[in-house]
Amino acid sequence: MHCQSHLYRNLNPQAINRRWFLQQCQVGLGAIALGQLGANPANAAPANSLNPLAPKEPHFPGKIKRVIYLFMAGAPSQLEMFDYKPQLAKHDGTKPPAELIEGYRAAFIEPDAALLGPKFKFSRHGQCGAELSELLPHLGEVADDIAIVRSMKTDAFNHAPGQILMSTGSQQFGRPSFGAWTTYGLGSESEDLPAFVVFSTGKKGPSGGASNWGAGFLPSVHQGVLFRNVGDPVLYLSNPNGIDQQIQSSSLDAIRDLNQEHLDVVGDPEIATRINSYELAMRMQMAAPELMDLTQETQETLDMYGAEPGKSSFANSCLLARRLVERGVRFVEILHEAWDQHGNLVNDLKKNCKETDQACGALIKDLKQSGLLEDTLVIWGGEFGRTPMVQGGGDDGRDHHPNSFSMWMAGGGIKPGLTLGATDELGFNAVEDVVHVHDLHATLLHLLGFEHTKLTYRFQGRDFRLTDVHGNVIRKLLA
Repeated sequence: MHCQSHLYRNLNPQAINRRWFLQQCQVGLGAIALGQLGANPANAAPANSLNPLAPKEPHFPGKIKRVIYLFMAGAPSQLEMFDYKPQLAKHDGTKPPAELIEGYRAAFIEPDAALLGPKFKFSRHGQCGAELSELLPHLGEVADDIAIVRSMKTDAFNHAPGQILMSTGSQQFGRPSFGAWTTYGLGSESEDLPAFVVFSTGKKGPSGGASNWGAGFLPSVHQGVLFRNVGDPVLYLSNPNGIDQQIQSSSLDAIRDLNQEHLDVVGDPEIATRINSYELAMRMQMAAPELMDLTQETQETLDMYGAEPGKSSFANSCLLARRLVERGVRFVEILHEAWDQHGNLVNDLKKNCKETDQACGALIKDLKQSGLLEDTLVIWGGEFGRTPMVQGGGDDGRDHHPNSFSMWMAGGGIKPGLTLGATDELGFNAVEDVVHVHDLHATLLHLLGFEHTKLTYRFQGRDFRLTDVHGNVIRKLLA
């Protein structure tokens, strides 16, 4: 995928002066370079197509075609859910070793705060023997279908930069999100729904805001579309009184013609985005109400997810995610900002897992029985982990911790039943098969069929990519 926007490929060259000059007058290396861009199959959009979201081919056949990202914003405690540490329980209330915390920078606590043992019991699940907390009984039922990574590591220890790094590969605002890179590289298989759909189901929106699903410097057609959880998924979906379909169609045809004339002259990709958004909005008027109608699902399916039609919940959003991907949507993200347990650790984790565990397990089962799991990737995780040390005067809170945390994945190309990586005996540092955020991104792009160093976009004089100048594919994760 060359560092050239897909949106420029089929514009009228005579309407772009420099391009017309180079192409028509055959001026030296410029004409050769432009001809090479046009001849490269990796740069080729479908013939006679100005749709910036038309399906595109990756660098090589990918294992997955679509992604569902369950972003547990706020940072779940891996020590209570995925990474049981008997030695941490043994040394509960004591100071951590001085050599372990040398140079360590915490968000709020003193580095030598007392160690805090795990608060919940763990047991083995499935034929793979995955060790999971008692908080996750439904995930335990699909343990043989998921891969758990216990050795994640990141560079950020506060929420907004951590979430943006996990979403975009950078702690700075303005970079494209993983979802945007996905639709830039692959386009969409849905003509009636957005390519990238977002739900927010937690107590509040994510600390990193819309940057978590933004397009950055990519054309804005690639940014996520935030759906509401109940009612019309987007505002103004219905026509006002007095506007029928014929009037609407005539108006949109006129607007498209005007926008197309402007696009032919200036070649601004945002005009192509505007054309696409008008047309998509009209098609969504028919497709979106049917999508959101969960009463079409069987009672058995609703009970499996714990979903209730007409109510806003994480469970409803997981069921809608399945309905979206089976309709060709490329990327669905559910952000559940609820996991920042500086205090009230035990009660909040019980509540959060009660709200999310059943639907997560159901999503895996549902995708598997429908055959969609074979080429869909499901990702679960937050922006960082929690400290092995206690926060506050009691024994019921943990601070932010970038040195180690856990995630899980399931679907095409992922080795099912795998537990990858390990932390030290106190759960402080990832020490075996360490997976940095950049490595995770490189691996996810590989599963989609992309060489992460080649999926680039030129902006302000340099080529940018999701992994920046970092990242290695984690081969042990791959089936």
